Parts: sequence; structure tokens; C-alpha cells
Amino acid sequence: MAERRRFENEKLVIASHNPGKLREIADLLAPFNVEAISAAALGLPEPEETGETFVANAELKALAAARGANLPALADDSGMSVDALGGAPGIYSARWAGPQKDFNRAMEKVWRAVEDAMSKDGSVEPPITAQFVCALSLAWPDGHVESFEGIVPGRLVWRPRGVYGFGYDPMFLPESEVENGQLRTFGEMPPEEKHAISHRARAFRQLINACFG
Repeated sequence: MAERRRFENEKLVIASHNPGKLREIADLLAPFNVEAISAAALGLPEPEETGETFVANAELKALAAARGANLPALADDSGMSVDALGGAPGIYSARWAGPQKDFNRAMEKVWRAVEDAMSKDGSVEPPITAQFVCALSLAWPDGHVESFEGIVPGRLVWRPRGVYGFGYDPMFLPESEVENGQLRTFGEMPPEEKHAISHRARAFRQLINACFG
């Protein structure tokens, strides 16, 4: 296995045009005195996500941004995988929200699909288990890339609850909340609490230990 490469630059491109992801990643980077620059601010286009896994898409985006900016770049590819839907929406989580990025519509689409699966297959019954998955890839302009993956198990709730977070957060109840009896969705958790346990935080801790520690 190739030796891990340490991050030693002062600037890091965040290869995302998603404001929610940018805020979360910037918050996670804050203790490391790294200047985070968004791909959008640099006028970098969003590459087509042609990978078949979260890691493949994260690496694709990170490498495109690193080469485009001639700086190290960090990319995230993440989504929600529902067991009753065979892992969907998975890597297509953002696409389920349509061109307008309407995640209220996406959550309704997920729940309708779950109801259809439950009506057609008697083995599908509550709780409706799901996972949030995040792949983080840190790439350099020379093509070197480091990738890490974080997973948070949970279950779906309907109707969505909470005003925090973004994407599918209001319909996702992490298993840790079930275990401690609080039963809050990611959408009901203040950002600092979600950041401590999220799939992105789990991937980020691996990244920090390998490349910043």
C-alpha cells in the first residue's frame, strides 16, 4: 500500500457547489487554519458524476478541481441508501431532487417508493432501515488522491422533522438517537451535534488522522 500523503498547504479547494456541504466542510476544517475556497468561487465547473460508487465520484470531483485550480482539492460524495429500495437512492441521491434540487420532493419520492415496496413485498416492514454514506477524497494536482468513507446507520421517519441540516436530514433518524431515546432526526439536531456523529464527520476524522495528524 502506498504511503499516505500529508496535507501541508494553506489553501484547499472544496470541490462542491452545494451550499449545505460547503458549510459543513468549512466548519470541520475550521480548527486546522486552512483557507477553504469553493469550486464555485473559482468558476470551476461541476464534472459529470460517472462513477458507480461514492468513492469513485468523490475522487473524480476532487481530481477535476485540483487540476483545474492547481491546488489540493477536497470532494465529498454522499447520499442516503435505503435497504427496502435495494440501496437507492444511493449515489443518485441528489438526482432524485431534480434539477431544482428540491429535497422536499426527493423525500416524498423516497417515501412513496418505500410504500410501494411495502405493499408489494410483505417482508418490508418498519423500521425502514437506511444508511447515510459519505466518501471524502483529497486530491493533488499531480493526480495523487486519498479517500475515506464514513457510514451512519439509521431509519426513516415520515413526515420529515426539523429545520437544520439539508438534503434528506429531516427524514433520517440515526440509530444512536434510537439507542439513547432522544429520537431526533438529523434535521432536528443543531449543527454542532450533527457534526459530531454524521457520516461526513466519520469520514473527516479518518482524513484528519491520515493526512493532517
